[in-house]
Amino acid sequence: MGTTQEGRSDAYRQAGVDIDLAQNLLKGVKAKISSTRRPEALAPIGGFGGLFRIDLSKYRKPVMVTSIDGVGTKLMVASMMNRHDTVGYDIVNHCINDIAVQGAEPVYFMDYVGIGKLRSPLYEQLLGGLADACAAQNVTLIGGETAEMPGMYGEHYDLVGCITGIVDEDRIIDGGQVKPGHVAIGLPSSGLHTNGYSLARQALFESAGHDVDTVLPELEGTLGEALLASHVCYWPAIRSALESGLPLHAMAHITGGGLYDNVPRILPEGVSVVFDASAIPTPPIFPLIRECGDIDPYEMYRVFNMGAGMVWFVPADARDTALECCRGAGFEAGVIGEVVKGAGDVRILNVE
Repeated sequence: MGTTQEGRSDAYRQAGVDIDLAQNLLKGVKAKISSTRRPEALAPIGGFGGLFRIDLSKYRKPVMVTSIDGVGTKLMVASMMNRHDTVGYDIVNHCINDIAVQGAEPVYFMDYVGIGKLRSPLYEQLLGGLADACAAQNVTLIGGETAEMPGMYGEHYDLVGCITGIVDEDRIIDGGQVKPGHVAIGLPSSGLHTNGYSLARQALFESAGHDVDTVLPELEGTLGEALLASHVCYWPAIRSALESGLPLHAMAHITGGGLYDNVPRILPEGVSVVFDASAIPTPPIFPLIRECGDIDPYEMYRVFNMGAGMVWFVPADARDTALECCRGAGFEAGVIGEVVKGAGDVRILNVE
């Protein structure tokens, strides 16, 4: 276990951590990461902290909005498929949606990768996906951390992201104006997004005996490809709505907990929401999971988004404008429910 040259030793590498490999792999994706930089970003890639100059002239009362989340056990499907670029999109888009529902413009993103042993091309695919997803939404990938921890993760890894955005205080969307008579506009999901994979894997792989290469008539492509469908980013539609002056009074990002748990988070006192399950276009992966796992239909709506990745709440007379706004941004949205008097709960009708 000798020293190769001054300041370099094989001891850490033999213990499972290769510092040189990490630096060399990072060099290969630095150009792509740099392409995400907005003019406000100051520090070069690799600094101890990311610097971002806020243009206060754009805001009267600027409020910073921050959210953090992880991809979860969808990463296990990515490992089974040996494809890791799509999960980069997943975490970026998930985080953007979480702050966009409050009216915040996403401005910069940071990632954390915890891994047992760093390897190629996993690392390049992962960071490349992160960078591409950030660039698509004009978000600076301002920095991150890759922690190589042999003995901690084994062959698996964890991916976490943190997003920061800005919104004027008087333009924060908090749901306070939602009242009976408002309509619920559903924006479609691509599939599971980043939630419910523990139940999906149990149903599809353990109970039904399928694997990621299984081809089923209900799906286009393999089962693994359906499960890796990227989390949709709804920011383009939200940005269009905000710029148009649409009376967008509340938005809910439908993640873990489905409609039942996420919608009540943005409802004021005295109202509830009634959804019509038959009005929600449901990707075929969901009935497949239900059938394979013999899962109660109501639990499906509690665990999964079931085809509604985001819900907007607008006055009834703004329904058509909201739908035009969504469709103009590329989303085949539709009315999936209405706001009624109630105690802040959610009811879903026509569940089969």
